[in-house]
Amino acid sequence: MIKLTLYTTAGCHLCEEAEQMLHILSEQQLCQWQPLEICDHDDLVNRYGIRIPVIATGQGREIGWPFTLESLYDWLNQPISG
Repeated sequence: MIKLTLYTTAGCHLCEEAEQMLHILSEQQLCQWQPLEICDHDDLVNRYGIRIPVIATGQGREIGWPFTLESLYDWLNQPISG
């Protein structure tokens, strides 16, 4: 099962939508995920501050907003290059 990180921040309604999509994917046992609050890390604020929500794999693949549940399925099923 793929492990994902959701770069997020409190009060972000788009992040809440992304969480709902990730809950659906995890219920289908397609992924495990954890949120990471960017406001706790200056480097993450600089990197993701205007892009959140962003979902990342441990292999460095990322998908940033806007995305849909369908595009997340497609993204998860892309072959890993490298």
